[in-house]
Amino acid sequence: MDLSSILRPEAVKIASTFSSKKRLFQEIGDLAASAYEVGGRTVVEALQDRESLGPTGVGGGIALPHARLEKIDRVVGLFVRAEKPFDFGAVDRKPVDLIFALLAPEDAGVEHLKALAVVSRTMRDPALCAKLRANTDPTALHAMLTEAQQNQAA
Repeated sequence: MDLSSILRPEAVKIASTFSSKKRLFQEIGDLAASAYEVGGRTVVEALQDRESLGPTGVGGGIALPHARLEKIDRVVGLFVRAEKPFDFGAVDRKPVDLIFALLAPEDAGVEHLKALAVVSRTMRDPALCAKLRANTDPTALHAMLTEAQQNQAA
């Protein structure tokens, strides 16, 4: 699975800060609505439902929220970089500033897991995370994410 096939350039955003996880999910819902024409409220509810099962803040300032939706036909990604890290309830209890969300069809099964594995592997690269944190251009962030994943495959 290729990140460039699930992450559109218009699904990458820099946001100033978030007061809560719920506010972040609303931002992701708005981004999903504009980039993928998915109902924003549906996205927010699905992400909150999934988060209630256990935290998706994986540590190191990174969160990988994900959810399954009825009205989506393929796995899609959204990336948000918060200018100011905020409390996400991550497993290491450190604030989060890099968020890569995945939305998948309810019956995606293996495709959802493959996408999650690719995103997780990509976001574990400390050099990439440093570059993402240092950049303020969404187009450049998209290029870094998709090129990093392609370089890992090589």
